[in-house]
Amino acid sequence: MRPIDEILEAKSVAVIGASRDQEKPGAQLLKVLGEVGFAGRIAGVNPSGGDVFGVPLYPSVREVPFDVDLAVLLIPPKAVPEALRDCARKGVKGAVISAEGFAETGAEGASYQEEVKTILKASGVRGFGPNTLGLVNTRSKLTTSYYATPQMLEPGAIGFAAQSGIFVGALLRYLSSLEGMHLSKGIGLGNKVDVNESDALSYLAQDEQTKIIGMYLEDVKDGRAFAARLEEAVRAKPVLLIKSGRTPAGASASASHTASLAVADAVFDGVVRQAGAIRLETIDEFIRTLRGFLNLPLPQGDRLAYVTYSGAQAIMSIDETAALGMQVARLHSGTLERIGSVIATASKMKNPIDIFPDWLTSGYEKTATEVLRALLDDAGVDGVVFISFAEKNPDVYVSLANVVKSDGRKPVFVSLLGDAADKTLCERVLNAGGVPCFDYPEQAVRVFARMRRYARGREGRRS
Repeated sequence: MRPIDEILEAKSVAVIGASRDQEKPGAQLLKVLGEVGFAGRIAGVNPSGGDVFGVPLYPSVREVPFDVDLAVLLIPPKAVPEALRDCARKGVKGAVISAEGFAETGAEGASYQEEVKTILKASGVRGFGPNTLGLVNTRSKLTTSYYATPQMLEPGAIGFAAQSGIFVGALLRYLSSLEGMHLSKGIGLGNKVDVNESDALSYLAQDEQTKIIGMYLEDVKDGRAFAARLEEAVRAKPVLLIKSGRTPAGASASASHTASLAVADAVFDGVVRQAGAIRLETIDEFIRTLRGFLNLPLPQGDRLAYVTYSGAQAIMSIDETAALGMQVARLHSGTLERIGSVIATASKMKNPIDIFPDWLTSGYEKTATEVLRALLDDAGVDGVVFISFAEKNPDVYVSLANVVKSDGRKPVFVSLLGDAADKTLCERVLNAGGVPCFDYPEQAVRVFARMRRYARGREGRRS
């Protein structure tokens, strides 16, 4: 079976179903490929010929005057089988089947899907979908999504595979709008007539550009293969998973979405835990956890220190720390002495460290950075949660971000509260400096706990 890296590294693309109507998806994809800077050769396929956006259209893929690595099929389900036969005759390596209307819709669609499966298996053409927006390779600027933008094709380190086409498109557009949250590769699985989650895991695990793997699944095609590939992937890099269909109602909805078969949720959860992957239930948790893994070093222990201006938030964070089996760090005497240079009140020097009102004497930047440096040097501290007020001037956080970035030994998380506009500006400065921000400190504690769980599992596998 042909490896899918040959398709993700495609040097030529043919869009089957490219209309001369510039507003149709096929024409839009040809336009997008030009706008995002795909350096390979592109052609459209339309029985009537012609051209659109300066790209020639050929009556069939067999008449395209160059070898085609990847075909994108933007045509109705009943036309897909014959188009795939043409692709096989042409020697096309892979095909993205974008259309809905296959097994998820009933008997007729299921018959089309079975025919597609037979053709792919006999020809060796690798198939993605149906019911997917397809592929993204930010390094080569390859995309099969007519929703893609140049911003979405900025190279990053997140490798993402998902079973839902529009979910991929919308989520990736959102991620790419966030500071530092760019993709390496994207793989839309759809109904998984051929390429499935195990194939995607194997590819992303060996892809050098990908530093962290994210997945959204509704079912698993081959449980044994998935478990084996997941363990292999986790040895190489963190894997974050969202799996829907946790309840009978959700499983029923996913069956009508991508013809998914229900998987016992407890079984799936057990496989994920045993492999050492991180399972998340919401997109919010997924994105926040991504930020931690992408920007920060893995914690070497489970002891947290808290810097705060608010006793209430620090106490709630400590409650969450205990609930997750993490520890409140006990500060060394030398650390307390260093903190005492900027905080005069003895009771406020202990963990959690309350920097208000002492910052009014030494200044916010000096107080915050001196305390943070002391904690980073303390061997009894494995991570820091910095709880602060959103300042009117976001530049006061530049020095804090510089300390975190230049030190690089321990994870440091920041949580800000205050005016919404001020908060947004301050978070922009911190995120740009590689310091992940959270709306509430308890969220940071949960991310720290996930990072520690992954680190502990990796340590166990090495020993």
